[in-house]
Amino acid sequence: MTTPLVGPHPRYAARLRLAPVGGGPRSIDGAWWPRTDDLVSELPRLLTALPRTWAQIVHVTVRTATWSAFPGRMLCAGQVLHLHGNAAVHAPATVCLLAPGAGRWDLLVVPHLTDDAEGPRLMAAAFAEQ
Repeated sequence: MTTPLVGPHPRYAARLRLAPVGGGPRSIDGAWWPRTDDLVSELPRLLTALPRTWAQIVHVTVRTATWSAFPGRMLCAGQVLHLHGNAAVHAPATVCLLAPGAGRWDLLVVPHLTDDAEGPRLMAAAFAEQ
């Protein structure tokens, strides 16, 4: 018997808010609120939640202090993602998604331990004032 594959449970879906389309260039394109500090489990959820109009992400740069482990690369949806880390003490809490020749998107990373009342507010404020 074959068991059909079911999409991720809504509880585990990525918490992502993107800036409205248009309005010119921005320094932050949205906000992401991961549920844990496990980059290997959180990154595939994020990439799955991105708009289909965004090109295939190949490089990802993150602040290494945000995550419990940092592999140099990982397999995600059948493709290799090259992970780059920024270990600077004052590095911004962002994730930079890069599709060479197609686009770059910077997302603010809301700390995973942020409480349920504060998280959505931080996500909305990430690009509201730009």
